[in-house]
Amino acid sequence: MKKKNLSVKKTIHNFYFKKLDDPKIKRIYLNFKKKLSSYDVNNFCVAVSGGIDSLALSFLAKSYSLENKVKVYFFIVDHKLRKNSTNEAILVKKKLKSFHISSEILTLKKIKKFKNLQSYARNNRYKLITQKSLNKKTNFVLTAHHEDDLLENFFIRLLRGSGLKGLISFSKIKSKVKFDDRIFILRPLLDVSKNDLKYILKNTFNFNIEDPSNLDDKFLRVKVRKLISTLVKDGLTFNKFKLSLSSLAKSNLAIDYYVQKNIDDNSNYLNLSKTVILKKEFLKQPDEIVFRSFSDLIKKVGKRRVYTRGLKVENILNQLKSKKKYIKKTLSGCIIQKLENSVIISQENR
Repeated sequence: MKKKNLSVKKTIHNFYFKKLDDPKIKRIYLNFKKKLSSYDVNNFCVAVSGGIDSLALSFLAKSYSLENKVKVYFFIVDHKLRKNSTNEAILVKKKLKSFHISSEILTLKKIKKFKNLQSYARNNRYKLITQKSLNKKTNFVLTAHHEDDLLENFFIRLLRGSGLKGLISFSKIKSKVKFDDRIFILRPLLDVSKNDLKYILKNTFNFNIEDPSNLDDKFLRVKVRKLISTLVKDGLTFNKFKLSLSSLAKSNLAIDYYVQKNIDDNSNYLNLSKTVILKKEFLKQPDEIVFRSFSDLIKKVGKRRVYTRGLKVENILNQLKSKKKYIKKTLSGCIIQKLENSVIISQENR
């Protein structure tokens, strides 16, 4: 390696490792490093928005890559939701480059009208990053979700009527991307506060893009953020919230146990025909157990990557529990037939 290249490499290392001498940044980094090590993460991707959170994550990820000599891919998504989004993405790419981070801009197609614009853009953002992860032959996408996001998502899902499983799902550090079972989302900052991430950024890159939608009351997330701010003043702390979340997670594990027991005891999977036969006892279990068991089997037989919408599952179950002796329906790649006291679930177009 040429002397010039060695000098540049040394300068890069010195910048990042000197910043890690800061006790507060070091504490957060060691926690971050422990999370990645516990999930056996080698090469990975980082989703970068240009906000405080994702740029603080970028610093930590780059530091980790230098220390452990692993390849990290940084993806900036131009979501096209604001007229300046393309210029902002280019600016973030340029700024990252000044800190010796190579990144790639992924562009979403411009959306003119859509009922839930932010949700639609988020899903397509994950699709883009998932595809890129597969191309790079890496299985992990790191996101900058933190303590504050955990609180916000819990209340948002509560307001939208999510069940127990939905309420705790975001609290998982590692979860599968719903578009592809080979890719995992990793949230190594879930126990780090927004203020800590601000501290990292201020003392490292000292640059970020401000998203005006974070102040727009028309978005539910902004309303929830203000609600949480009021609750914090009234005594809500993250540690108290974590205790409640932990209790809910334990309850969910108990339900999962009985869901699997219902599948094992009250259904027969015929491997050759890819068909499931439900015994009459299957539908006599508590509602939540039946709902989850049935959803799991529909996903398995229909070979779907994601679960069928809850309302559709509920409608089918209500019909199966009715006094009708014969029912035939299709749902998520499955044919569902009720014959007397038995229910048969088979693949559509086998």
